[in-house]
Amino acid sequence: MKILVTGSKGQLGYALQSLAAHFPQWRFVFVDIDELDITAGDEVMEFTGLHRPDIIINTAAYTAVDKAEDEPAAAEQVNAFAAGNLVKAAFAVNAYLLHISTDYVFDGEATAPYQETDAVNPLSVYGRTKLEGERAVLSYNRGMVVRTSWLYSPGGNNFVRTMLRLGCEQDHLRVVADQTGSPTFAADLAVALLRITEQIAAEPKRFDAGIFHYANAGACSWYEFAKKIMHWGKCSCRVEPCTTADYPTKARRPRNSVLDCNKIQRVYGVAIPAWEDALKRCLKAMNAPQSASE
Repeated sequence: MKILVTGSKGQLGYALQSLAAHFPQWRFVFVDIDELDITAGDEVMEFTGLHRPDIIINTAAYTAVDKAEDEPAAAEQVNAFAAGNLVKAAFAVNAYLLHISTDYVFDGEATAPYQETDAVNPLSVYGRTKLEGERAVLSYNRGMVVRTSWLYSPGGNNFVRTMLRLGCEQDHLRVVADQTGSPTFAADLAVALLRITEQIAAEPKRFDAGIFHYANAGACSWYEFAKKIMHWGKCSCRVEPCTTADYPTKARRPRNSVLDCNKIQRVYGVAIPAWEDALKRCLKAMNAPQSASE
C-alpha cells in the first residue's frame, strides 16, 4: 500500500515521518510545497496519477490564525481549495483522503464538549476556511475529516515551545485563563491516523466518509497548560492568569473548544492518552537531540 502525506514539514507531517519506519509493509511518499503545490489542481491530479496512492493524509494547512485575518485569500487557497484538489484527486485514483481540520470551526459557546454533529460557527478567517475545506472533502465519498485542537510537538512553532522560550527570557508571564480546550500531542494524533490507515488497508469498507474528533483526553485553559509546561519543563517563570479581553488578538478564538472524541474510539478503537501524560512525553523528547529539520 502507498500512502501520500502532504505537509511533511509541519508538526503532524514530521510526526508521521518519525513513525513510518514502524510500517515497512507500506510505502510512504512525503511531500511539502517544494515537491507538490496542493493549491494547484492540475499539479495535484498529475502527481497522484503518477504515484497512485491508496491513502492520502493531508496535514498541510495555513495555521497562522491572526495573520489569516489579513490574508484571507492565502488561507482559503491552502485550507479550502487545496483540500478540494486533494479529494478530487483521491476520487480519480480510487484513493481515500484523511483530512485534518480544527476545533476553530466552533464558536465556543457550548458548555459541553463538542460532538461531530454539533452546529459549526467559526469566529475567524482561519476557522471559516478550514470549514470550507471540510465541506469540500465531504462532498466526495472518499474523504474523512479528523478535527483536532491545540496541536504541539517537540519541533516547529507551537505553544509549548513558545512558553519554554519565554519562560527562559522572563520572570513572569500572563496567560489567558478563560479559553478552554484539549492540548494535543502531534505524535499521538499521528499514531491514531496510522491506526485508522491500518484498518482501512486491511478492510477498505472500514473507511467512514465522515467527521471524527481526536484530541488528548481532558481539558484545561491556556493558563493551566502554561503552568504545567513551566513546572514540568523546570522553568522558574511565574505564570499569572488574565482574560481574553486583557490579551486582545486580531482573530477571535472560541472560549470552549473541547472535543468529544468518543466516536473515533468507538469506530476505530484508537487510544487517547491524557493531555498531561502527552505533555510529559513531549517535554522528555525535547531534551533529546533534535534533528536539523526542527
